[in-house]
Amino acid sequence: MIANTPPARLVGVTSEREIMTWEVFGEASRALAQLVADDYEPDMILSIARGGLLIGGAMGYALSVKNVYTMNVEFYTGVDERLEVPRILPPAPDFVDVSDARILIADDVADTGHTLRSVQLFCEGKVAEVRTAVLYEKSHSVVQCDYVWKRTDKWINFPWSDKEPVAKRHWAVKDA
Repeated sequence: MIANTPPARLVGVTSEREIMTWEVFGEASRALAQLVADDYEPDMILSIARGGLLIGGAMGYALSVKNVYTMNVEFYTGVDERLEVPRILPPAPDFVDVSDARILIADDVADTGHTLRSVQLFCEGKVAEVRTAVLYEKSHSVVQCDYVWKRTDKWINFPWSDKEPVAKRHWAVKDA
């Protein structure tokens, strides 16, 4: 499912990038949550860190789901730069006694879709059902998400990652 096309005033688009503001994020997260609520009742939300943390939390509140988990997956190393394959970082969620659970995987964008696919495979066989929800989905994603706020093939500037970090870590890869 995909949300109705948002009004032009909400999303700034340049020729190379799509700009999401905090205000747009608020509206987009509610619209995405409504798509899910109309069709699915998840028992848990699994947010993919880091980009999916905020949308996962917002979806948890909007859908009245308190079981919100985090999974760290490293893939992007810079703007349009990535590792060969996504790497799940510890600690990974320990799905004990959740074989009947319905999980919603939340992320900010399905770009290549490889991160979402790795999380889907991680969940496979451990829970009853897995669905995916993203703010943005790109046409070349290997995963066709169940719930999408907007489709675009532009690079997206999110409000949480469009500025340089205030602290530089010697071990960190450069941010996108």
